[in-house]
This record gives sequence, structure tokens and C-alpha cells, in this order.
Amino acid sequence: MLPLLRVTPFTRVPRVHVQHLTLAVAAFFVLVYNFSFWQTFFVATGGFQPANVPLYVASFTLLALAFNAFLTLFSFRYVIKPVLILLFFVTAFSSYFMNRYGIAIDASMLQNVMETDVHEATELFSWSLVLTISLLGVVPSVLVYHLKLEFPPLRRALLLNPAVIVVSLLVAGVLMMGFFKTLAPAVREYRQMRFLLTPTNVIQAGNSFLKHKMARATVIAPLGSDAMKGTLWAQQKRRTVTIMVVGETARAMNFSLNGYKRDTNPLLSRQAGLLNFSNVQSCGTATAISVPCLFSGFARVDYSETKAKAQEGLLDVLSHAGLQVLWRDNNSGCKGVCDRVTYEDMSQPKAGDPFCNTEECFDERMLQGLPEIIRDAKQDLVIVLHQKGSHGPAYWKRYPAAFQRFGPVCSSNELEKCSRESIVAAYDNTIAYTDYFLSKTIDLLRAAGAADNVDTAFMYFSDHGESLGEKNMYLHGAPYFISPDEQRHVPFMLWLDQGYRDRFNLDQRCLEARRGQEFSHDNVFHSFLGMLNISTAVYNPRLDIFHACTLANQS
Repeated sequence: MLPLLRVTPFTRVPRVHVQHLTLAVAAFFVLVYNFSFWQTFFVATGGFQPANVPLYVASFTLLALAFNAFLTLFSFRYVIKPVLILLFFVTAFSSYFMNRYGIAIDASMLQNVMETDVHEATELFSWSLVLTISLLGVVPSVLVYHLKLEFPPLRRALLLNPAVIVVSLLVAGVLMMGFFKTLAPAVREYRQMRFLLTPTNVIQAGNSFLKHKMARATVIAPLGSDAMKGTLWAQQKRRTVTIMVVGETARAMNFSLNGYKRDTNPLLSRQAGLLNFSNVQSCGTATAISVPCLFSGFARVDYSETKAKAQEGLLDVLSHAGLQVLWRDNNSGCKGVCDRVTYEDMSQPKAGDPFCNTEECFDERMLQGLPEIIRDAKQDLVIVLHQKGSHGPAYWKRYPAAFQRFGPVCSSNELEKCSRESIVAAYDNTIAYTDYFLSKTIDLLRAAGAADNVDTAFMYFSDHGESLGEKNMYLHGAPYFISPDEQRHVPFMLWLDQGYRDRFNLDQRCLEARRGQEFSHDNVFHSFLGMLNISTAVYNPRLDIFHACTLANQS
């Protein structure tokens, strides 16, 4: 057996056998980078207690041996160092964000990261991130880079490495069986642990993400090409204008319309005829999942990115029916759902614009020029406004200074430096600004109805919610099956002017009676078609909120 370290008088650089290095690095990964995992593991096994020390030691050894088996696959000259350096940096990043924000990492989270624009990414920058990457990424990488590694001859390595892998996995298996009675229920009850163990979570997420991205491009299948305006459109001379507002990171429980203690909805609460649905669940916990899902026509349980990308969506169906569709965006794009309709990017700052600063634009900017667009349109019009909303962690940047009503606020993207109260105060200010933006949108529609002789309607919902410190979780993007209600419970509102209700025979009192019922993003696709009386084979009346409240269907 070669010695672990051998220092020569000439180089003074340590010499390490490659198998010793992989075992040491495996133990280092398990011990240093996995604070979130061990924190959850202690809870899952009844809390930290001296009697469980043998379990902790066995679990640490088991994981270190499993990691060692994986790293041994790469323990060849010119391969092992680049692999380890890459893993140091990837694991340092993932460890930082899991520890700071309580997030878990899966394929949807990685997709959300990859689809985040540069501006959003810079808001996650902090000096604590730099320190973490320096200590856990740069330092071990430099040390490994300068090590003098000893490798066995290739023929021997081809025999020795598989033996090391088998022995590591066998010993790990023995340890697992020895503590199976304790480990099995803990892992079954706390399934989120597999999304907390790094770097395996990043490797698994990366593998799933790349499979999706490298999949062969598919021809987009038409959806609802038979769509046409229904019988309720007959003999109507007035045009319709329907605005759909897609919110960002707004959770229902911070809306005073839903009973929140702070008055975050002073304007919407005074909007006559506004319908607030208080029990709605999102399709996902990140924009990259929820937005394509709710526009796809698939129910959440049937949705996949592959299926959604292979067919048209709601906006295409509306276009097939002869409606003009416009998407205005103040976020990071429409995630593919508006690819075949008119798109306007309203997120880029413009000098002199009253609704922009040097970094970004506020949501009000999306209302600029809308009265003229509504007035000049020749067709029935559907407008989608995609908000910046309450996107974190820089909540204090999401609203103009005049809307800082609650405080003191957290004005740092390093949430660990702020009290939970200041984080919530900044977030609540974003909801108050959304209240203003939505109310102003309704007022715009009401004015257009009077000035331009059009029937108008408004629908608002958020793509997902947000964690603000509950259970030590922040932001969003948790795997859906373990996600907290804060990330799934979203606001949903409707406003219809009298002309719109009369045109489509909608019973306002019936709709009011449904405000507390359970709904989800699954209802958006079919409810929007039902609200506009669009006839198509892809429409499902059972998922249409309006179907039971259309006078013709009441008997």
C-alpha cells in the first residue's frame, strides 16, 4: 500500500494516491457541504441525541462510501482533477443557496435557474456568496490542482477501480441494512432529503434537465384548430377586451382580501363587482413550470414540459377563434407560451420613462398605450400582462418608493441578514403595489368600456407563491410534492363589466357563491374559453368555473 502522503525535499508538494484522494473528498463532501441535509436528517430520526450517535456515524460512513464509489469512476489521470474541481464549485453554489434560502434542488429548480435572466441572477449576488464560493469552491480546487497524484498502471486500475467501487457499495449496503429499521421510515417520511444531499441532487437534476433539453425537436401539434366563437356572440356589435394578468410570486395568504391582517388590498377591496377566489392552488412552484402548465391545457398531474412544448396552447386556441392576442411582459419571458402571438418586452429600462429606474421597470409600464391599443383594435382583443410582481429576494426593488407602506423593510438580497419581520414587510409592499396595479387595470377597462363602446373583463392569478421564513424556507421552487402551502396557494380574481356579463349570460351571484370552492391552475384554460364562449373540442366544461353560472346551463 502506498503511503498517504510523501513530501519530497525538492517540491515540498504532497503526493497522494488517487484512491485516498477520492475517499477523503467523498467524506469532505458529506461533512462540509450538506448542512441542510444533516439538519433534516436529525429531525427525521427523532432529533439530535447521544443515543443516535452510532446511527449518525453509520449514515456518514454509508454516504461517504457511496460518494467514493461514484468518484472512483473518474479516478484516472487527466480526468479526476477536472471532475473534482467542477464538483467543488457546483456543490459550493448549491450548498450556499440551500443553506441560505432553505430550498431543495431538483430538475424544475435547475430549469428555473437556467431560465432566470441576468438581472434576476444579479439580485442573488452577495458577499457571503463570494465568501462561500471562495472557501468551498476555490480553496479545495487549488489544493487538488496542486496535489501530486499517484496512479496505478492502467491495467491495474481497470481491475482495482471496479473492486473499490464494489467494496464501497457492499459496505455501504451492509450499513444500510444494519440501520434499515430506522433509516427506511425516516427516508420515506422525509422524501425531500434526496433533494438536499449535494452534489447528488445537482447531478440528478442536471441529468433530467439535459435529457429534456437534448430531446429531439418535435413538430408542434395544433390545438383547438376547430375553435370558433359560440352562439352567444351572434348579433353582437360591440367588441370585447379581456385582460389576463399573470402575477409573479404572489401568495394568497398575504392578500387582505383573503383575511390577511395588513391592509394590502385597499383599492381592490373597493372595486365593485370584483370576485376574489380564496382557495386556488398553482400548477408548480416556479414560473418555468407553472406558466407553461396552466396555458397548456394539461392538468397538473398530466403535465410535462415535453408534452407542452409539442402542442399549441391557450393563446393559439384564442387565435384560431379569431381573437387578437397581445402578450406584454415585465418579467423574464413567457416560457414559450406566447411564441405565436404578438409579444412586447416592457422590462428593459428606458431613459426618461416615469415607470423605470436604471435597473428595471415597474409593472405599471405595461399599461402604457393600452387605451390607444384598445381603441384602435379591429378585432376582439385578449391582452396578457406578465408581472414582475413580488419576485425575490430583492422585494424592496419591486415597487416605487411611494408604496413603502409597511416597515422597516429588508433592503438586502442576503435574507439571513434581515429579520423575518422586515422581509415580510418588504414583501407586503409588493402586494400593495400589485393591488394598485390591478385596480388601475380594472379602472382602465371600465373607462375603455365607456369611451370605446366595448365589453370588458379581467382575470388575475399568480404563477406560484413564496416562502418567507416558514419552516426556515425562503423563496420558491420546492419540489411540488414536498412544497409548503405558501408556495402553492395563489390569488385568483375576476372582474366583468355589466355588458360582458349580459353578452355571455353570466350570473354574478352564482359566481360569488363559488368564491370559496377549491380550484387550481387546471381551471384557467377551460374557464377562459368558457368565459369567452369559445366553442372547441378541447374545452372541458367540468373544469370551467363559469359553466355552472351561465344562465343557459342553469336548470
